[in-house]
Amino acid sequence: MIVSPSLLSANFADMRPDLEMINRSEADWLHIDVMDGVFVPNISFGFPVVKCVAKECNKPLDVHLMIVEPQKWINQVRDLGAEIMNVHQEACLHLHSCVQEIHRTGMKAGVTLCPATPVSTLVDIIEDLDLVLLMSVNPGFGGQPFIEHTLKKTGELRRLIEQTGSKAVIEIDGGVNDKTGARLAEAGADALVAGSYIFGKEDAEERIRLLKNL
Repeated sequence: MIVSPSLLSANFADMRPDLEMINRSEADWLHIDVMDGVFVPNISFGFPVVKCVAKECNKPLDVHLMIVEPQKWINQVRDLGAEIMNVHQEACLHLHSCVQEIHRTGMKAGVTLCPATPVSTLVDIIEDLDLVLLMSVNPGFGGQPFIEHTLKKTGELRRLIEQTGSKAVIEIDGGVNDKTGARLAEAGADALVAGSYIFGKEDAEERIRLLKNL
């Protein structure tokens, strides 16, 4: 299982110890949620903060833009050295064009679906994607309970990927812990984003290891 700890749950007053923990751990990526207070009802951090994080973290950056008009920021995300740029289907008027531009910069392209957005909206673009992120909570805040319907949705997405021959990785974000993670792995997930389950815990590295071995 790919594990992408979410920086949204780190200690913003002093992120260096959390980043050092991530660097030591078996985490595969670092998940970074950029929020604008418009697309989602919260503001997280902007690109100057992410640039500082990128200098301290030796894991690939999994950058999730929860913002309107994400296509305007493709070059800035690329300049951070991000490996994956993830945009919301609901925020892109011309999704295919946005995905093409992400690929042009050399990054992998991910598309996120909110809980109420059906998998079927990706039928015409799934073969162009490197990753699909299913939100298993409503986007904007950490620590929310897991939405059970995500398990069915994960299975639907897995079938679509297999039917089309897409190489897209299935990533899940929201309410992920060892128990929900095990169920998601069984449903067909490839990658798990976890925040409050990991950060601030004395056994954070062990928790990452547990998710990694699901």
